[in-house]
Amino acid sequence: MHIPVVPAECSRPGMSTGRITAAALQIVDTEGSQALTMRRLGQALDRTMMTLYRYVHSKDALLDGVVARVLTDLAINPAAADWRQELRGLAASFRGLALAHPNAVPLLVTRQLASPLGQRPPATLRPLEDFLELLIRAGFSPADALHAYRLFFGFLHGHVLDELQDLIDNPDEAEDLLRLGLHRLPRREFPRIRAVAPELASYDGAAHLQQGVELMITGLQSHFQPAPGLAT
Repeated sequence: MHIPVVPAECSRPGMSTGRITAAALQIVDTEGSQALTMRRLGQALDRTMMTLYRYVHSKDALLDGVVARVLTDLAINPAAADWRQELRGLAASFRGLALAHPNAVPLLVTRQLASPLGQRPPATLRPLEDFLELLIRAGFSPADALHAYRLFFGFLHGHVLDELQDLIDNPDEAEDLLRLGLHRLPRREFPRIRAVAPELASYDGAAHLQQGVELMITGLQSHFQPAPGLAT
């Protein structure tokens, strides 16, 4: 009786695009995005590169999948009664994702430049669609809603990149100038930076984000002037 030989890879169930992107995100989280290669991913999943290419056609598609997996947890309720409160919650959620996946933040910011809008994974477009719907329901024109999206997410991207910078040079030092390494800067050339050392050392990302969001909301409401009765 002839018993067919089944390749070891085929005998292991459970391979899927979702499992692949989850493993890819884990590599990014622990080793950085530069470490994510198809070979490294194959090692993590105990699969050959050719097997992975059946589910993810290219490295670019894999990176887009990582971004989509992170953004899946970013929810916007387009039917929210108060668009301002929804934006406050959106900002806090985005910051939470950034802090949970700091190595993925550069991908969140730059992957949108790598492919045309219509070729991106649907999950990466959902925040844009729901943001537009939220503000249009609140009385913004479609063009103003799109402008608001660009301004708001531009602020969020800039904030998380700034917050994730390694500001502390020597955490054991009590003196702020020494902790930040600012004592190396010539006093005459950088007096203002040296003077704000206490503020730099006591940076509160959550508070800074909240303050920025309130400024953004005030600016959006005053500049774009949503239809009366819908913005309140």
